[in-house]
Amino acid sequence: MFDKILIANRGEIALRVLRAAKELGIATVAVHSTADAEAMHVRLADESVCIGPPVARESYLNMPALIAACEITGADAVHPGYGFLSENARFAEMLAAHNITFIGPKAEHIRIMGDKIEAKRTAKRLGIPCVPGSEGGVTEDAEALRIARDIGFPVIIKAAAGGGGRGMKVARTEADLVVALQTARTEAKAAFGDDAVYIEKYLEKPRHIEIQVLGDGKGHAIHLGERDCSLQRRHQKVWEEGPSPALNTAMRAEIGETCAKAMQDLQYIGAGTIEFLYEDGKFYFIEMNTRIQVEHPVTEMITGIDLVNEQIRIAAGAELSIRQSDIVLEGHAIECRVNAEHPATFRPSPGRIQSFHTPGGLGVRVDSAAYQGYTIPPHYDSLVGKLIVHGRTRNECLMRLRRSLDEFVVDGIDTTLPLFRTLVRNQDIQNGLYDIHWLEKFLAAGGME
Repeated sequence: MFDKILIANRGEIALRVLRAAKELGIATVAVHSTADAEAMHVRLADESVCIGPPVARESYLNMPALIAACEITGADAVHPGYGFLSENARFAEMLAAHNITFIGPKAEHIRIMGDKIEAKRTAKRLGIPCVPGSEGGVTEDAEALRIARDIGFPVIIKAAAGGGGRGMKVARTEADLVVALQTARTEAKAAFGDDAVYIEKYLEKPRHIEIQVLGDGKGHAIHLGERDCSLQRRHQKVWEEGPSPALNTAMRAEIGETCAKAMQDLQYIGAGTIEFLYEDGKFYFIEMNTRIQVEHPVTEMITGIDLVNEQIRIAAGAELSIRQSDIVLEGHAIECRVNAEHPATFRPSPGRIQSFHTPGGLGVRVDSAAYQGYTIPPHYDSLVGKLIVHGRTRNECLMRLRRSLDEFVVDGIDTTLPLFRTLVRNQDIQNGLYDIHWLEKFLAAGGME
């Protein structure tokens, strides 16, 4: 096992990793920018190192500074959390060159899954169902038109190196296609430094379903059920739940077993999430995230498995401590991402938290690094915390969530809490009748006015 883990992140995920490490008896090192000197994970870690100014590229994305922090403190492993350098193959390789363990998958797997075109090729080879579309990048408009005609309109153009909705454009007709291609390439180049794009069939009313997997690279891989992340705004997840209201036991087992076998064949190491669009009973691979997800607590609540603990153990060379037969999904869990944003306009609202009270009680979990008097800095994402609620049934979960949202107090800044208080009382949400476009249509119709 490791002696000391450096946590190369900030906010609630840094605190989440710190807690897992402490429960394993491992010393912790927090790194922080000057803007995060008073952060909770910095206060609770065994040691802390300032790695730069507030700008992320000069601190949390500064690989030499992070490696220097490891050498100064004697950390023998790095947990990257999510975001920042969590899916950076070069960082994993640099750590290995300094005999420091990256708590995550092999660099080659990060690289494969980070390239959307190569990821799709790999998924097909591993037997994972994919959305019909181009086999690789599309450079000529004539080629794009041929592919679009073959799979049928509407189609979506996506950046090969991207995510988060950037470089994604829908073309519903042949006339739309050329403009969509040009716009997607321009956005992709600006956002990712790579204008490669590919084409897929555009699904009209899909759900976003993701499968949590764990592998040890020693011949064992399992799935831990699914999370439904269909409530999104601008391709950013807002509300996640598991199990999905749209799947039955047979569907869940089939797609889960497919993903677990694929990870076993790939000899994947650590935690990962395979993401799908789901429509009319069919799954279509869209990407794989080779890291822990923001919404991992949903899976932890319904399985009782500590995913970060497993990440650390596996990275230290241990086999999976659980087998597929050990995984039993119990009850229902929902996570709400509480952001420092206006609940209707989503305008960022950094600033000082004047009052902070989190809900409690049976089946209620709050993952947050915020506290009364803490200032949400303007330099990073706006996540204040995650409210995760568990119940024996989905209805019990929804009622517990309603009660918990009413108890949650964050004063001094705007947050998305009022949005969730509205959603939990909406009939479509209560019935589980929503897709990836539902929330944006709801907001456009004045749902929060």
